[in-house]
Amino acid sequence: MTGSPAPDARAPHAPDPGTPRPEDVAARFTAAFGHAPDGVWTAPGRVNLIGEHTDYNEGFVLPFAIDRSAAVAVKLREGTTARLLSSYGDQVVATVDLATLSHSTMGGWTAYPLGVVWVLRQMGVAIGGFDLFLHSTVPTGAGLSSSAAIECAVASAFNELCGAGLSASQLVLVGQRAENEVVGAPTGILDQSASLLSTDGHAIFLDCRSQESKLVPLDLAAAGLLILVVDTKVSHAHATGGYAARRASCELGAEVLGVHALRDVAEADLPEAAGLLDAETFRRVRHIVTEDQRVLDTVAVLADAGPSAIGALLTASHASMRDDFEISCAELDLAVDTALANGALGARMTGGGFGGSAIALIPAAGEAMVRAAVVRAFAEAGFTAPEIFAVSPAPGARRAL
Repeated sequence: MTGSPAPDARAPHAPDPGTPRPEDVAARFTAAFGHAPDGVWTAPGRVNLIGEHTDYNEGFVLPFAIDRSAAVAVKLREGTTARLLSSYGDQVVATVDLATLSHSTMGGWTAYPLGVVWVLRQMGVAIGGFDLFLHSTVPTGAGLSSSAAIECAVASAFNELCGAGLSASQLVLVGQRAENEVVGAPTGILDQSASLLSTDGHAIFLDCRSQESKLVPLDLAAAGLLILVVDTKVSHAHATGGYAARRASCELGAEVLGVHALRDVAEADLPEAAGLLDAETFRRVRHIVTEDQRVLDTVAVLADAGPSAIGALLTASHASMRDDFEISCAELDLAVDTALANGALGARMTGGGFGGSAIALIPAAGEAMVRAAVVRAFAEAGFTAPEIFAVSPAPGARRAL
């Protein structure tokens, strides 16, 4: 590979908020490569409402797509040369010979789009040369699945352009494999499922064992509510952080307990498990088992009483991640505690942990007060100023132009 991609493997994003305008993305592609793209595809980031680290334990999750997205403009060309450009970083075109594409030739931000191309080619999809321009507004390292947004946009583009005929559920696995095998993050299917399967105004209840999903209405506006994201600016990196260690703990717990996955452990089994596991592994297991139940409870409460009644479940989830799974940090705890002290119905960290974002379910009328309180609390603690924005359930990946 030639050129000079971004200096690290984090998914790139641009500082401007919202969904990228496809016309702007196409224009920037044309300016860079001298011809128009074949199309523009977008895929959103996500907020995980509840269900953290349960996906790779074959459990349950409840994410929704947000209105910040990755957009890719792509044009197929003859030969085996791929040229890639991002609006992120030094904005130098990276040139790759697909004939020699391997893990060692995919580095920096290009690992995300090229990882998807590599997986599709491994599956027999005929992908020759191409030009690709990427623009993303999903914050990097914020626990909002910036990497999955890129993978899903790229997978959607080549699925259509190359006539692969893969279903959305199959594309989920393409993105997951790229993340696992190329990027090196041992993630489950939560992020790609949210990006590809979401529908406006709904969360997705996903069974990560059967991969069955159902849409769950999440009409926050009708309830006078909104979800506020607090990006702490504490960046995580799944490939090098504690994510892999937590997954290993879960696998150890399942092995000792004699189950295929922690999905198969019930809350009633926890007292017996405590006598079989070391203290740390037991805490990890307890988080997964109780978090799975909280997801099921949240879906039931949403159906029976609506979103205003799920706050306590969100807050209990944060306590479990903080105390049992130990993936929170001082900034996330401060964001959660401050939001709760200023009228939030519930709050929790979201994403893989070790930084990233917290979410708070708040009355829409109280948005300004919560924002101001969190900004003030971070300043008083000497933390980097957070980025705070409201989100609502948005549509999934699609062709935008």
